[in-house]
Amino acid sequence: MKKEVALQRLQECGVVAVIRAQSDSQLGDIAKALVEGGVIGIEVTMSTPKAIKGIEKLVDTMGDKIVVGVGTVLDPATAASAIHAGAEFVFSPVTDTRVIEVTKRLGKAVIPGAYTPTEILNAWSAGADVVKVFPATTLGPGYFKDILAPMPFLKLTPTGGVDLKTIPEWIKAGAVCVGAGSSLVGKDTLAKGDWAGISATAKQFVEAVKAARAK
Repeated sequence: MKKEVALQRLQECGVVAVIRAQSDSQLGDIAKALVEGGVIGIEVTMSTPKAIKGIEKLVDTMGDKIVVGVGTVLDPATAASAIHAGAEFVFSPVTDTRVIEVTKRLGKAVIPGAYTPTEILNAWSAGADVVKVFPATTLGPGYFKDILAPMPFLKLTPTGGVDLKTIPEWIKAGAVCVGAGSSLVGKDTLAKGDWAGISATAKQFVEAVKAARAK
């Protein structure tokens, strides 16, 4: 999948599910549940056991139904391994120019993490396709408005503390999409194997994004 297509699909959906599964065997069921609810952006974090293998299996079984990527990437070797396994995008909680360089060289989307205005601009200037503002919990949607006022060319996405209540505020503040973890795919839900519950929540998230964009 071309990088531009992957980015467009993520932005159109508006939600990227941040998955921290207990085992790679859960990933298939989680992804199917999310897709049924309308969420096609799947970020498999490296904290998931056998994450690279899990990404490869998701790509083989789900194909173009999803846009699968890797998260919590801290070094270029991990980025390369995930991309070779089929990852279409690379998320990181920090900005490492080596990760950006290898991801761009391999033709995939890179979304590094940043916090301050200087960090955000540096990440963008280094080649980020979108900048992940993390942790977004402590900043709030108003921070996006403040950042985008002097730098409207930036593409930002929040991760950390995003839920159904705050999605409208983030979208209105200028987020191109949102990253949702435990509020979308919670530990209790995973432990119970409540796939229908995940689908229902995913649908609510997607509808919240659509409603916010329509206003």
